[in-house]
Amino acid sequence: MYDIKWLKENTNIFDAAMKKRGITSISKQVVKLYDEYVDLLTKLQNLQNERNILSKNIGLKKSKGEDASKDMQSVSEIKSSITSFQEKSDSIHNKITKMLETIPNMPSEDTPIGTDENSNQLIKEYGKIKDFTFEPAQHDVLGFNLGMMDFNKAAEISGSRFVILKDKLALLERALSNFMLNIHTQEHGYIEVNPPTLVKDNALYGTGQLPKFSEDLFQTSSGHWLIPTSEVPLTNIVCNEIIDKESLPLRYTSLTSCFRSEAGSAGQDTKGMIRLHEFKKVELVSIVEPSESVKEHERMLNCAEEILIKLELPYRIVILCSGDLGFSATKTYDIEVWLPSQNKYREISSISNCNDFQAKRMKARYRSSEKNIESLHTLNGSGVAVGRALLAILENYQNEDGSINIPKVLQPYMNGLNKININE
Repeated sequence: MYDIKWLKENTNIFDAAMKKRGITSISKQVVKLYDEYVDLLTKLQNLQNERNILSKNIGLKKSKGEDASKDMQSVSEIKSSITSFQEKSDSIHNKITKMLETIPNMPSEDTPIGTDENSNQLIKEYGKIKDFTFEPAQHDVLGFNLGMMDFNKAAEISGSRFVILKDKLALLERALSNFMLNIHTQEHGYIEVNPPTLVKDNALYGTGQLPKFSEDLFQTSSGHWLIPTSEVPLTNIVCNEIIDKESLPLRYTSLTSCFRSEAGSAGQDTKGMIRLHEFKKVELVSIVEPSESVKEHERMLNCAEEILIKLELPYRIVILCSGDLGFSATKTYDIEVWLPSQNKYREISSISNCNDFQAKRMKARYRSSEKNIESLHTLNGSGVAVGRALLAILENYQNEDGSINIPKVLQPYMNGLNKININE
């Protein structure tokens, strides 16, 4: 959420940032409305002062036994005008708020300019892509042949874009989750949190999913929303708080189910586990003072990378261009893992720096000095998506007979199992 006073003083900066995103700036409309609002507030204040003076005069006249009827009539008319002006100012204020709350964050200076993913900037490739001596199968075929991945029964129970994992694939998913949490808590200094997966409107408003992206979410009959990512409850831990500087940084991680309607993805990735309505993800959230957010962004990227390095999965890193940037982000790194069956990289993690964009929406601040209180900076990222890590293992570690080798780092979490065989 933008500060209207800042926007008025920095319209050129704001307009350039929106142009970078490919969005027509509404700064002129907002500033015009704000000027009307300020003018109304001035008139309101003048009317209130006039009413107060007249009210005093009425009291004096009555104490002296003088006629105060004209003054009383004037006060009545002024009260009516005050009500009218108050309604107008409230209406304009609501218009301004609705306009501002749907405007995305400004891209960072080093975010590449572009309209879509084709303009994303490759910065790194890691790991050796395996040269298979056979045609690698897709993860859903591998899972079906193992008898441990069932999309048909899941569809019967819940509809399309759900999956049931059984036996050793269920164990593999749990192993991945525990492995990631252990790495992030024991090696990267994150505090594990088990947050609610049902949240209220204000939580999603704070992180930027509401009001603009409600169609991408699931809402319950109670009015609660199912979280699309645990970024929502983790970041909102500091909503409406003033944090002592000495307590920063705050670093949280969690494993939760995530729920997305995928409203804008009709016809995309309809098979397999790439794009499900419900999936598990290990999330990373950092809350820092402004001077540390750029450095923290790089640190978080390294934390997510470490998971794929230890799993020995080939991946690459791209910087998202301005047109592909998420609503709340000022800069985002995407980590993409290699999928042999598709012969391409697919996203497995997004690491975003939101600067003070979310913090201002959720009133998350810190005491920068004895006298000063400033907005925090928030960052979030997948550390990583568990389901996509699982399918990447299935495809990259598959054998010609359909069996799946278990990455060495996961074997202790798999009761020492080093391979999943068909008909075991």
